[in-house]
Amino acid sequence: MRGLFRALRGSGSARRGALLLVVGASALVMVAGAVAQDSQRGAVEHLIGTVVRQTATVCPLVPPSDQAALDSCRRALYRDSAFRNALAPVVLWGRPNPEGRMLRDTNLTQFKPDVMSGLYMPMFMFLGDYEVSFDPMERLYRARIPALFRNALDAGQYPYPFWHDAKKWRDYESANELTFWIDPKQMKITVMQFSARGNPDPRLVTAPHIRPPFDGKWMWMDAQGQSQPRPTLFVGLLRDKNPYLGPLEGAYRNLAGELRKASCNECHAPDNYKGMKRLVLMQTPVHAAGEIKRIMRAVRGDKMPIDDNGLSKELDPSLKATLLKYGASFESLADAARDWEAQNP
Repeated sequence: MRGLFRALRGSGSARRGALLLVVGASALVMVAGAVAQDSQRGAVEHLIGTVVRQTATVCPLVPPSDQAALDSCRRALYRDSAFRNALAPVVLWGRPNPEGRMLRDTNLTQFKPDVMSGLYMPMFMFLGDYEVSFDPMERLYRARIPALFRNALDAGQYPYPFWHDAKKWRDYESANELTFWIDPKQMKITVMQFSARGNPDPRLVTAPHIRPPFDGKWMWMDAQGQSQPRPTLFVGLLRDKNPYLGPLEGAYRNLAGELRKASCNECHAPDNYKGMKRLVLMQTPVHAAGEIKRIMRAVRGDKMPIDDNGLSKELDPSLKATLLKYGASFESLADAARDWEAQNP
């Protein structure tokens, strides 16, 4: 290598020879990279093909108000589905950056696979088509999947009121494509985005559905006295016979009260008023169950809550103790509920 550097500083002929070596080496690296991509492409195509075909079978294109179709789709994806098995341990979700920035500079929400497969993916319906390419800037494979959003469901069927932000609701309604970003090292889907950037297809267009103004409540009671949104209480995800289904709701209420006292919901709510690049949600039982272990570690390590300067602030000792107590109870019940489902297939 030192000899090459000396040649680059030497006479004209020596420099030309050295430059040819550099160009040749660069070409070899590019060829090797392309060969590696081609070898991985087959595996990525197989992964995405399996996921999309199965998902289109259980979540086909139907009228966007079809509740029975949603229930069937949700049950299928939440359990042992190809989609759920293809997800990384943490999946980022959201819209593309409006300025075209890279994923690392895009505000996204992070979810566990069960939250993604039980709450968010079922909001869409599929044709079974897809297109795979490699993005050299992101160093990830990108799968573009035509999709249609279920915009005419009852309000309590969404993970939270998407219409709290008028633009977000319009973006969901107009979406005609999901993008999966696949890490070839893990061979897992690490990022998912929805957009209206897909090819125009009249089958993927639906009439706008007007929603009432957002009243500031992420959860509410309906006219029958039931807590909403129902799926965020594990209804339709855990089976009705799961003995932990009822206790989970009560345990979350206790935890939510302490989270409010500790100002946790100020940062960990869908409006993301602090503009966090990697938002963590805790405003419903399902969202909290996906992040409870992270929450407990952060509170034990005095890393939560965060003040306006982005620094952790000290909790009152009694409040911290109560928060850990109710958090441990909720965490234990959530683990037990999942174990019961696994042991009673």
